[in-house]
Amino acid sequence: MTPWEVHGRELANCNCATGCPCQFMALPTHGNCEAVAGFQFDSGHFGDVDLSGTKSALVVRWPGPIHEGNGTMQIIIDENATPKQRDALYRIMTGEDTEEMATMWWVFSAMSPSKLETLYRPIDIEMDFETRTGRINVRGVFETEAHPITNPVTGAEHRARINLPNGFEFHVAEMAKGTTKTSGTINLANNRDSHVHIVEIHLSNQGVLEAA
Repeated sequence: MTPWEVHGRELANCNCATGCPCQFMALPTHGNCEAVAGFQFDSGHFGDVDLSGTKSALVVRWPGPIHEGNGTMQIIIDENATPKQRDALYRIMTGEDTEEMATMWWVFSAMSPSKLETLYRPIDIEMDFETRTGRINVRGVFETEAHPITNPVTGAEHRARINLPNGFEFHVAEMAKGTTKTSGTINLANNRDSHVHIVEIHLSNQGVLEAA
């Protein structure tokens, strides 16, 4: 197993209600799961391959809850990645060189027998933890806009976090809402004003790490 670790940021949008029942071991809001996510790695490595400054994204869709499988998954790696970086990110995001159940990527890959061709496209990602805002733009695949949760009565911004001490994706996540428009092979029709989490990524082939 090639040792690896990555540190950076993630913005993810799924079709569930804010907070996402999956985080609480409950079934998805609408019975199925559709999601996109973008990742920006400030530092990291896969063996001796430096992953600093790399970016990736994914689109996934399951006909039911994730744990029932039968999902379809497509990985996108930023076109600026070198051939070695592309191979490393693909292996990480398909759960290779990773202990069983250690990361969300391992789970997503194991539950997605249908893997579409990996794309190499420009990936633009912006996110801000304090304002709970962000955006992802993967040309020809999807575009996501995130904004804060607001009080339905007063309209004031509301801040909430999820803390998962034993999580396989993060320990703490900022909650937000977002909308995704897809233009690629996987069409997500219900990601409108739905769950978003914005997190710091600290992961290795053994799972979530403490912040570097």
